[in-house]
Formats: sequence, C-alpha cells, structure tokens
Amino acid sequence: MTDVALEPGRPAPAAERGAALYRKVAADLREAITTGAYGEAGRLPAEGALAEKYGVSRGTVRQALAVLRSDGLVTSRRGTRRVVLGGARVQSFSELLSFTHWAYSMGEEPGGILDSLVRRPADAAECEQLRLEPGAEVYVTVRLRTLSGTPVMVERTIYPPRVGEIVAELPTDVVSHTEVLREHGILFTDADHTIDVVTANAVDARLLGCRRGGPLLRERRRTTDPTGTPVEWSQDRYLPGTVAFSVHNSLATSALSRHARDGD
Repeated sequence: MTDVALEPGRPAPAAERGAALYRKVAADLREAITTGAYGEAGRLPAEGALAEKYGVSRGTVRQALAVLRSDGLVTSRRGTRRVVLGGARVQSFSELLSFTHWAYSMGEEPGGILDSLVRRPADAAECEQLRLEPGAEVYVTVRLRTLSGTPVMVERTIYPPRVGEIVAELPTDVVSHTEVLREHGILFTDADHTIDVVTANAVDARLLGCRRGGPLLRERRRTTDPTGTPVEWSQDRYLPGTVAFSVHNSLATSALSRHARDGD
C-alpha cells in the first residue's frame, strides 16, 4: 500500500473531510450547550434536523453526538432524542487555552483574586521542571479563580524569575496573567498536562469553601514558549462537578508519527 502525500491545493481525502465535519458539528453543538442554548435537561433536535441544519449525513451527526456523549454533555436512550446534561463545564485539551479564554468561550465571566505571592529559592523538582540552575529563585502565586462570581478553582503557579518579576508587579485582581505576559513578549505555546485527584488542604478549603480533606480534581501543567523554554509550572485544583476535561486521540495521527519516524 502506497502512502499518498497531499500537494498544496489538493483536496483532502474523503475520510479526512468526514472527520473534520463531525468535529466541526460537535464543536458547534458543544458551544451551544455550554452557553445554555438548549437549557439544562433540554432536548437536542432530532438527528435528521441536525443533519439538515449542518448539511451533513446522519452518520456524521451520530459521530458528533458520540463525542458529546463521551464528554458528558448529553445522554440518550434507544429511540429517544439526546438530553442535555447539566453540571461540569468541559475543557478540551485539543487546543491550548488560558482559563480566561476558556471561560469567555462558554459565556462565563472569569475572575482571579491573588491570595499570596512569594519569592523563594527553588527546590530540586522546580529547578528540574523550569530548567533552572541550583539556587535560582522562583515566584509562587496562589489565586482563587471564579466563573461568573462562583469559586471553582485554586491556581498555584511557579514562575521562573524573568516571568515572575512581571507577575509580581500586576494588580492583585488582574483577571489574566497570560494576556499581560503576552504583551511583554512571553508566549504560552505548548503544555504537558497531568490529571489526578487530591485532597483539599487548609488553603483550598478556605478559598473554595469546601471541606478540608475532600476530593479536588487536579490538573498539573508545564508550559513552554516557542523556543521550548519553560514559562510556568502550575497546578489547578477544581471543585468536583465544576469542570471536566476532554482529550481527542487519533489512530491516524499515531500512524503518521510512526511513518515519519520510520522514514528518518
């Protein structure tokens, strides 16, 4: 079997176009659901109506709905229309969005309140993650993040000196550190994510109003700039039921990566 390389201006294969279509439909429906267009426990239009609206086949609509079901946004039983579920807001890792941009994309008003900022020597793990020399200092911030005034997450971020010096000068209630840093030429372009569950400590309980020792969903993240230099090492702790994460995987992508390696 011969691999076909796409030439500039050459149409994508039918399978690739189909994949792009169902993802586009899923993204549009996801935005409509998260902004409340169908209400909580409302019903989505029938498959035929959705197919007509988007100009696609019913099979494409079913693929899009399967994505939403896996995200926990809709549910269904055989013979009934999809019912919109309330609850967690879904954040996709298919693109790198700041908390602020993600909130705005859902029609929510993001908030950020600085609880503490300290400058101290980095420990061994921080030096490794941020590629710092032993003895280097870091800036550590703890912030409460809100959606439309409701506490949802405690954000703990460790910045290397060149980034932390800028953050230290910001007002305590600035909504987005990322946007301000972008204005200073510091770009957040790539990130590695690790998700697990931890128990709330005293600071989490105070800021989120939850029980100390209760479960929190944690996302740990190391972000780098276009040169691959780390610009933050962060962990966000979310109240249960406030957010869910979605990740898209592709067998085709894995196959292409293997093919590229084999060709080296």
